Amino acid sequence: MENLGTLYLILLPIVLSAALVEGLWLSRTRAEGYDWKAWATSVGDLAVRRLLAIVPYSLATPFFVLAYDHRLFTLHLDSVASVLALFVGLEFFYYWYHRTSHTVRWFWNTHAVHHSPNQFNLAAAYRLGWFGKLTGTTIFFTPLSFLGFEPTTVLAALALNLLYQFWIHADWIPKLGVLEYVLNTPSAHRVHHARNPEYLDANFGGVLIVFDRLFGTYVEERADIPCEYGLVHRVTTYNPVRINVEPWVGLWNDLKSARSLSDAWHYLFGAPGWRPDGKGATTAELRHARAAMT
Repeated sequence: MENLGTLYLILLPIVLSAALVEGLWLSRTRAEGYDWKAWATSVGDLAVRRLLAIVPYSLATPFFVLAYDHRLFTLHLDSVASVLALFVGLEFFYYWYHRTSHTVRWFWNTHAVHHSPNQFNLAAAYRLGWFGKLTGTTIFFTPLSFLGFEPTTVLAALALNLLYQFWIHADWIPKLGVLEYVLNTPSAHRVHHARNPEYLDANFGGVLIVFDRLFGTYVEERADIPCEYGLVHRVTTYNPVRINVEPWVGLWNDLKSARSLSDAWHYLFGAPGWRPDGKGATTAELRHARAAMT
């Protein structure tokens, strides 16, 4: 993990510089310009997240310890087979983590921060939210420690997976031919970030797109449906505190209004936008509304 920390310190200035250069280029070449306030919001989100990284507590930690203490094997990255097992296994569990982060409100409340920018660019890649440790997002990867990989190895691999995803947050990179069938590309990820009902809840892969194709969540970017970015209910503030906290305030208010334990459960773990009367803003309801208009 010390080596990973050193790598992070080396790569962070590169990532920030790349996003800055992209911003300068897009501000000169795009008629609509570049949203520098959103860029500053993403930098602020990153800065606070790095400060919070010193907090030792994570909801997932005891689950990792339990899984590794009862592991089936002891696996090290000393062979091609073990490296492939970690890579493919991480991709599989990342797919389900990411899919759940869009379909379960408890996890979406943190992940929504990543989808809050209304422009799709490299700076959006490092706007990730502050409360992942408290919601237990890395619990999804504990089966890899149960299989036999050390928790630190799993988390390091996850960090590298997220690093890959930095470059795919770009709206100016075209489709990449046959690579679209295997990799998570900028085109595939543009769909993932789009707020169009046709594109919601799609393309959850990390490095690979194969699990989306396997489980039916792959949606191709279409020339006749340009991607519109941001949340379904657009975020208009540039205050990172509000962007991170307001989803939880909304959840608290909904829980206070719940008339039954069933309602409370659905507010917590149902689809984002769920309402007891069926008149909410879930993906299914938004698509139904769009279909009714056409």
